[in-house]
Amino acid sequence: MTGKTKTMRRWIVFTLAGTLWIQPVVELGLPASSLLATQTAAAASTTKLDESYITSGAKLLQYRYKTTRSGRSVNVLADVVRVDLQNPYVNLDVMTGKGGKFTTRQSVEGMAQETKAVAGVNGDYFNTSAEGVPMGAQVSDGVLMSSPSQLTGMYAFGVTKSGTPMIEQFTFEGKVTAQDGSTFDLAGINQASYMTEPDKTYSHMNKMYIYTDAWKATERPANSSTTPTEVLVENGVITQISANKTIQEAVPTGAYILRAHGTAAKYIQQHMAVGQKVTTDYSLRVKSTGKTVDPSDLKMMIGGHTILVDGGKPSSFSRSVSSIGGNRARTAVGYSQDGRYAYVIAVEDNDNSAGMSLSELQDFMTSIGVWKGLNLDGGGSTTLVSRPLGEDKATLAFETEYGGTTQRSVVNGLGVYTTAPQGSVKGFSISGPKQLLLGQTATYSAKGYDTYYNPIKNDAIKPTWKAGNSNIKWTGDQFQAVKSGTAKVTATSNGISTSMNVEVVGAEAIQSLTPASKTASLQAGTTISVPVTATLKNGSSLTIAPEMLNWQFVGFKGTVKGDQLTINSVDKDATVGYAIARYDGFSTMIVLGTGGAQASTWEDFENTGYNISFLGNPSNVTGSASIVQGADDHASSKVLQLSYDMTAGTAKKYAYAQFNGTSGKALTAGSSSMSLDVYSDQSYNWLRGEVTDANGKTVYIDIAKSLNWKGWKTLNVDLSGLNIAYPAKLKRLYVVNVEEGQDERAATGMIQIDNIKLTGATQAPSFANPTGSLAMTVGKKTATLNGQAQSIDAAPMLKDSATYIPVKYIVDAFGGQANWDQSNQRVTILRAGQLIDLTVGQKNYVQNGRLQSSSVAPVIVSGRTLVPLRLVSEQLGLNVKWDQTTKTITIQS
Repeated sequence: MTGKTKTMRRWIVFTLAGTLWIQPVVELGLPASSLLATQTAAAASTTKLDESYITSGAKLLQYRYKTTRSGRSVNVLADVVRVDLQNPYVNLDVMTGKGGKFTTRQSVEGMAQETKAVAGVNGDYFNTSAEGVPMGAQVSDGVLMSSPSQLTGMYAFGVTKSGTPMIEQFTFEGKVTAQDGSTFDLAGINQASYMTEPDKTYSHMNKMYIYTDAWKATERPANSSTTPTEVLVENGVITQISANKTIQEAVPTGAYILRAHGTAAKYIQQHMAVGQKVTTDYSLRVKSTGKTVDPSDLKMMIGGHTILVDGGKPSSFSRSVSSIGGNRARTAVGYSQDGRYAYVIAVEDNDNSAGMSLSELQDFMTSIGVWKGLNLDGGGSTTLVSRPLGEDKATLAFETEYGGTTQRSVVNGLGVYTTAPQGSVKGFSISGPKQLLLGQTATYSAKGYDTYYNPIKNDAIKPTWKAGNSNIKWTGDQFQAVKSGTAKVTATSNGISTSMNVEVVGAEAIQSLTPASKTASLQAGTTISVPVTATLKNGSSLTIAPEMLNWQFVGFKGTVKGDQLTINSVDKDATVGYAIARYDGFSTMIVLGTGGAQASTWEDFENTGYNISFLGNPSNVTGSASIVQGADDHASSKVLQLSYDMTAGTAKKYAYAQFNGTSGKALTAGSSSMSLDVYSDQSYNWLRGEVTDANGKTVYIDIAKSLNWKGWKTLNVDLSGLNIAYPAKLKRLYVVNVEEGQDERAATGMIQIDNIKLTGATQAPSFANPTGSLAMTVGKKTATLNGQAQSIDAAPMLKDSATYIPVKYIVDAFGGQANWDQSNQRVTILRAGQLIDLTVGQKNYVQNGRLQSSSVAPVIVSGRTLVPLRLVSEQLGLNVKWDQTTKTITIQS
């Protein structure tokens, strides 16, 4: 039995969307037929973090993969949907674009919600510059929607109607039979144009293809480098023949169009006429065995890239992977040795996870039980959606590589569907935040699910709530986090109880606190953006709202409201100020100086007075840089417009807007931050700036790692950590499309830039601290400051080869402040832009918002707190000398 072309109906499908450059006229630029031996991943470990039901027969498993790269330990998070292929109530299927149509694209979440999938990932590779069609075979409910492209080493994943999985390379075989009995070979179904491999010919030259009503566009396909002859077939009868031109309409429902060129078009001219009958037959063939596969015997099939795992071991790559290398987000699919389970895998690459190389992905897949598996489209396409227990819709499971909830629109995806009937109440799940800050309040809800783990109406669920431990408390209508650690939220209804762990973040979990602004101007009326980002020891990060912090102001009086700190007044004679923020005792600081300035306009492009020019690198990158009227809400302003075309060439590509030829424009001396309005083309390219400083050093400014939005946005860039030596000049602003994942970003586009503002930094003279020399001797309560002897009430001491002194005498001699917090046993030292917190008995300390480690810790002796001399002095910028003979310490500034 061979497959028949038939009407495409509404599929409950989930397609895997992918990306790969296959140009219709230009070769790939890589040896597609070469087999690259896989590299062994560094010694690694896989730990299961969580396991939860999605529906009967499908679970979401969350893993941490720990490995070493360049001598450093890294953590990667991977999410796996494990599907029981023998469970009668769950299916895998393909979802396609919008409305189940090719030549359309949609996010994975959009496709899942449209088709009512309970989980899904992106799927097959596709030509990002073409219409939006998968490169591999696609089958849904026994219907072959697209045929495999003639490309070397491309595998596909399928499941038969009996529930047997397969991963193989497939070829397409088919023919059309005219009414006179003559036949002509079919080249494929619903294919975009590309260069075939290994013969490198135009895919549609002298070929005949079928285009069904699953193809939405009226051009079949675009950029084919051939002139088509098309035949419209409805109900098996030819109703229209268009010689040497396209039929100017989409394929009608239930019909198909034969698209021919060259010898195929000549066949149509000689053997077909309007009103005659025509039939088509086709099948798939397994390349390794020659076995014929009838698409009608398949539940689903989706195409992919190289094979990754075979026989439970990493496999040699079946195709060059040079264009998809690096540590990226990854999507893959595989199955278990007994064929019972399918593994749908998504690897995260975001602030909490470091992505994977392909060899690491192979290692991870084998560690979780994958027997045979292949690579799907990854990088910016990688997206996983999953329906939490009790919820109605599948939602984004983690932040994408593009940042936050930004999802790439793809051509298809792999979906998980439930066919279970309504069951009886089995339990309920708790929905709400899984991470809380100290003092934060949150509301939780209970959502019911049935015996098939599908949602049910919540009318009968009226839970009572309680705190499972002392880390959190129930206030009567919400929970409040009161103590750091793992808290437990518990709900009970109709004799059924369930709990959810909630992590209450305290100081012991924090690695660093970074304020949105590190420096600002010490002037009354100044407003400063003060949200603080906490980076946790596990590598994750979160934003702490200013109202969750305890604030201390030194040198001024101010108020914090919303995300803004306002300086109300400056203390008399103050030349420097400090805004100190603490979360659970963990500190960070904003330095304010009179040498700073309010943000001032550096360039608004209204009257530039100098030349702005375009430069492409390599030379075949083309474009323009000019001053034009702005788009949208900047229409009344002049802006810098940078247009680019990076279609040609290989490797990294750059499009520069150069300021004043190659000379550049001078930056305001001491600039600590930059803000600018950017109109993004959602190309996902990288926006940077290039500065040449007083030492001739080139300094690169990352303005936007990903241009992942459409329209105008104001960006703020911290310059304080770039060590720019002034005078300095901004030479150019530019868009860069790096080689890794290049196919996932737009090759052509346009951005606009307006209102570049610079904010001055605190100047060094603001720190007016005393200089001099302080000498003290171990065991003696006398000291010499600048040649003058004086008494001290606590003598320096030696302990474990370290010298300890009361910090009071350092700040008295060299300026600054030292405060003692009795309840927390903490010494805080503030001097010359340095904030240091040391805790008695602890070797870890916090300096300017970062957790540091020392070999020694503060101690209490005879009621006095002594601190490690060398640690404190050197961190404060003081010089320490030790005389072993006299046991004398000399500190100099």
